[in-house]
Amino acid sequence: PGIQVWLAHVLEDVGEAEAAADAYARAHALAPGEPQLAAYLLAWRRKLCDWRDLDRLSAQVLQAVRDGRAAIEPFAFLSEDASPAEQLACARLRAAALARHVRPLPPTSARTGGAIRTGFLSNGFGAHPTGLLTVALFEALRANPGGLDVQLFALNPDDGSRIRQRLAAATVLHDVAGRSHRDVASAIRAQGIDVLFDLRGWGGGGAPEVLAMRPAPVQVNWLAYPGTSGAPWIDAVLADAFVLPEALAPCFSERVIRLPRAFQPSDTRREVPPAPARDACGLPAEGVVFCCFNNSYKLNPRSVERALAVLRGVPGSVLWLLSGPGEADGRLRAHAAAAGLDPDRLVFMPKQAHAEYLARLRHADLFLDTHPYNAHTTASDALWVGCPVLTCPGETFAARVAGSLNHHLGLDEMNAADDAAFIDKAITLGRDPAALAALRAKVAIRRRDGGLFDMTGFARDFAAAVHSLVRVPA
Repeated sequence: PGIQVWLAHVLEDVGEAEAAADAYARAHALAPGEPQLAAYLLAWRRKLCDWRDLDRLSAQVLQAVRDGRAAIEPFAFLSEDASPAEQLACARLRAAALARHVRPLPPTSARTGGAIRTGFLSNGFGAHPTGLLTVALFEALRANPGGLDVQLFALNPDDGSRIRQRLAAATVLHDVAGRSHRDVASAIRAQGIDVLFDLRGWGGGGAPEVLAMRPAPVQVNWLAYPGTSGAPWIDAVLADAFVLPEALAPCFSERVIRLPRAFQPSDTRREVPPAPARDACGLPAEGVVFCCFNNSYKLNPRSVERALAVLRGVPGSVLWLLSGPGEADGRLRAHAAAAGLDPDRLVFMPKQAHAEYLARLRHADLFLDTHPYNAHTTASDALWVGCPVLTCPGETFAARVAGSLNHHLGLDEMNAADDAAFIDKAITLGRDPAALAALRAKVAIRRRDGGLFDMTGFARDFAAAVHSLVRVPA
């Protein structure tokens, strides 16, 4: 199986998604009892919307985590129907495996005077969801620092984007792309960073090894990884009371710090160009446009069946999706056909530059969320252009992000109690143009007047949270 795994990794790197999945399938067939191989295959089948053996593979991975037998990647595990306690167990297994190969830097402590040197480590400082979400916050902190000295440590090279330029103008940006983990950790230590925010966590392209070296005395999980790190080198998680309620706190290894607003910032300077014509987007001239622009691995059978039930209840409507890798689009259309729906009612948008994507979003009437891994940046984008988001909050952090955005926008009625309520709400709105128009008008007003997109207020609350992490009263 080792050769097949190596081949699969190579095929991944060159963008041959279907061939990579086939290689993982061959590796798993050679060692069907190996949970790591099951996890690789499961993750790729989710990305490709290839749902063969999905339940069996998922059960094997879940059992391996329960038994403590495998260090499954926690990011991929967020897409499974796992409990918060199982997510914690998965993250702890992965952290323990990593810790065995990392030697920490000598201990250090936070300084007691002057501005708090606040560092942010990410591979997303550019035209990437992390950069898109944080740039306006960093600009607000530049205008009103709140006692913070903000420094970014970019694991990704300069992509030449306008977002990267804005990030560099608003902060002290250190380009550490391509450097070894120890060099990155040493660069952070050399700047005397007091609080270091990990803006990648267990997501791909991050550097958990750097965090494990303890370059800063206080290290925080925030924004990019919607779950617990399970890592002893992460001291706190920054959240809000909706996305991480008290009942969920025992399943987090970190100390929970809650903002009084949604934990997710947003770029309030992003412009939304005029929408292209509907036919240029592949949309019919008339009919309700339901959308879900989440990544393909979130489009599991439960979420897709829920969306197809909505289409069934609203004649003439379409479901607008982001085009996936490999043959994912064709599989989804085949699934719709098998469910008795015209496959042409599924419309796929190729990936676009962010401004063009926002322009197209103007045509979407209602965003239908996924479960158990919600829309995160995509939900923020939808709300920004005035498209309501319908979600069904779950038990885990990843299943509560869209609900948090709705809650803090004053739209709790868009947080459905269960799948039946979700389907009923979507069909009711889809059949009532006046009600849908009134809802969209409400979103626009709350976007303008509410606190969700108030980055000056967010910066003030964020600075207070950082102060609470470093200078705890005696």
